[in-house]
Amino acid sequence: MAALHHVRRGSGPPLVLLHGLGMDWQGWGPVLDGLAASREVIAVDLPGHGASPMLDRRPDCYALTDAVQALIGDTRPAVAGVSTGGGIALELARRGAVSSATAISPIGFWTDAERKWCQESLRNQARLGPALRPIAPALARNPVARTLQFGQVFGRPWKLPADVAVRTLDTFLGTPGFEATNDAFDHYVFTRGEQLAGVPVTVLWGSHDWLLLPRCGRRVPRLIPHARLTWLDGCGHIPFWDDTELVTRLLLESAA
Repeated sequence: MAALHHVRRGSGPPLVLLHGLGMDWQGWGPVLDGLAASREVIAVDLPGHGASPMLDRRPDCYALTDAVQALIGDTRPAVAGVSTGGGIALELARRGAVSSATAISPIGFWTDAERKWCQESLRNQARLGPALRPIAPALARNPVARTLQFGQVFGRPWKLPADVAVRTLDTFLGTPGFEATNDAFDHYVFTRGEQLAGVPVTVLWGSHDWLLLPRCGRRVPRLIPHARLTWLDGCGHIPFWDDTELVTRLLLESAA
């Protein structure tokens, strides 16, 4: 298995960061410096994303977890993940491969209908993206247009800098593993949360997440009884620009 591309910053106890579908390690940009002030941050490109190669097998949550586990070995770092990365973080905790796990709006807490809503929403973005790309810089400069384009995943999309908005679209459209990974969601539902009992687990969920809906988050206490669930008021599916200071603080607290 080819090694995953990753970037290291800072020093201190290691904290591995796992992004979501259609993102890369730079999606963590707003919180990286704050985390690296007291942690060695290892921001990973998942298989088929960023500079990491595709897997030679179906890229479901378990295969992606295998790839990340191969990267971290037996070091047992703290891990934090968002969306797909959140699901991987929880699976690493199930395996006892990490010292703590923080999952931001993780996949797997859905019903079949909610999963299909997520998958089709992402497919629609992939279909519309190429048509929007030529006018993306102009749209990104307009806060109203930016809100319409990115409001499903960012709770406060008007706070997203224009250049970051364009890069977010380019990263999404340039993800070779998007379709296969999105399709592989069909076979993943989070279960058996009691198997994570040996690892501290924190789940963060945006109150304005319109991709993995807040009602998915309300299932966390039943599915992982020992987990700490914290709501991110006014934040969306990707909360790093919505409330950078809050998310940074909570990630450091949960990693500790």
